[in-house]
Amino acid sequence: MGDAASADDASARPVATTAGARAWQAVLEHVESRLLSGDLAPGDRLPGERALSAELGVGRSSVREALRVLEVLGLIRTQAGSGPSAGAIIIATPSGGMSALMRLQVAAHGFPVADIVRTRLILETAVAGELAEAVPAPDLAAADRLLDAMDSPDLVPSEFLALDATFHLALAEASGNQVIAATMAGLRSGIEGYALAGLATIADWGATSARLRHEHRGIVEAIRAADAASARTRIHGHISGYYAETFVVPTAAPPTPTPSPTPSPAR
Repeated sequence: MGDAASADDASARPVATTAGARAWQAVLEHVESRLLSGDLAPGDRLPGERALSAELGVGRSSVREALRVLEVLGLIRTQAGSGPSAGAIIIATPSGGMSALMRLQVAAHGFPVADIVRTRLILETAVAGELAEAVPAPDLAAADRLLDAMDSPDLVPSEFLALDATFHLALAEASGNQVIAATMAGLRSGIEGYALAGLATIADWGATSARLRHEHRGIVEAIRAADAASARTRIHGHISGYYAETFVVPTAAPPTPTPSPTPSPAR
């Protein structure tokens, strides 16, 4: 178990980030690694936004974004103010094989987007169907919290998409299959990466985000209704729909016709 002193010592270690990595993700992975190593434990407090920003060399907005995701995941609880109870306190530690999948999260940045999407379609349609068929009914409280968080009008697109990816991970974790949950956790950074990359092609983010929220709730409704076929169809359409909207899938060029040989003159 960690204590305040060890947490302070660990927080002084710099975070290594790769060029182009999103700053908020560096903060998130830094806190996750300290939780997994035992440097932080339930009851410990994180340094304040200003201290984390200085220690990790990122902006305070990036720190806030990472803390928002950690809070929605149920790992921390934040309290506004300046007294001894202000800031973020650790209330849980990660589960689902995150430690083994940290390397996969890094590798996921280099996977072809089409491969990530195909993998999601295979895994997540199976998960949605199994959740709908599960007896007793699965615990979807974490997914519900994420749905409510995504309804906030104050979210910028990157924050929304971070919560979106976490929602899909929450469904995988609700299945109780640790291998699927760990795989989804490892692919999370790759999923967020292609989702963010597609933003540039979206003409009306408000309309798209509203559609995504509606689709998310439809998936959960189908699971709760024990309608496995609908749950599979809805999550397949949800994943493939965003990909189709934001990425142009190249089509093979039609084959060039081979000219017919010129017949030889009769002799």
